Amino acid sequence: MLQPLVILAYERLLPGSQLVNRFQDMGYRVCALTEVAQLAETARREMPLLAIVDMKFERQAPGPAIAALTGGPDTRHIPVIAIVPAGEPKLEEAAQAAGAKLVVNDNAVQIHLQQLLDQALQVE
Repeated sequence: MLQPLVILAYERLLPGSQLVNRFQDMGYRVCALTEVAQLAETARREMPLLAIVDMKFERQAPGPAIAALTGGPDTRHIPVIAIVPAGEPKLEEAAQAAGAKLVVNDNAVQIHLQQLLDQALQVE
């Protein structure tokens, strides 16, 4: 049976590399992106179950990449979980404005990962 695919876009090693390991331990394939601008193109090509985007990039803006994914006719069904560092309300607002289904503090994502997946994958 084919393992479900998650696209994980991150620049920070923590929580990024930890999430890669957690998803692999849970039986997911992981496509890790360090160039967030490739998010929508990669999603169109790979057809993931879910995309997780760390909002803290130094030289890139994840908001437009999330908007391109959630606004695309062939990718709008892919839920996005955005990870935001504590104390970064502007990044949280940018994630919500871009269309992320869930916006989560990076400290909570590891603890509540399974519940977040269940919530993100619920059909509305």
